[in-house]
Amino acid sequence: MLEKNPTQWHDKLSETLWAYRTSKREATDMTPYALTYDHDAILPMEIAVQSLIIAHQNNLTEEDYSQAMLLELEGLDTSRIDTLNKLLAGKQAMSRACSERVKNKSFEEGEIVWKAVLPLGTHIAGYGKWSPT
Repeated sequence: MLEKNPTQWHDKLSETLWAYRTSKREATDMTPYALTYDHDAILPMEIAVQSLIIAHQNNLTEEDYSQAMLLELEGLDTSRIDTLNKLLAGKQAMSRACSERVKNKSFEEGEIVWKAVLPLGTHIAGYGKWSPT
């Protein structure tokens, strides 16, 4: 959106933030808005067009609406727990994948191991930011 006219970034900021907050994340499979309020955000267009959700909410009495909101809040904890379980399962899968590539090495006392001792301040191009200081 900004490649054509980068000086208009401030006009596109609200649209970009709305898109970010209402798009699903891969790790949680939910939007940040849904994690907070337990339902997806209603687009301004849905209010103007009177979508099914809006039409249903308009027909509810005040007491029924507040009861529906309380039921949604009760379900919020379970959806957050499910999302947390998805995140933990993803982290465990990543940990297993990384652990498969690690080669365990153990050293006993008295074994000879190679240790590179470099002069202080030398910078080795092959190591990049991992060069010893």
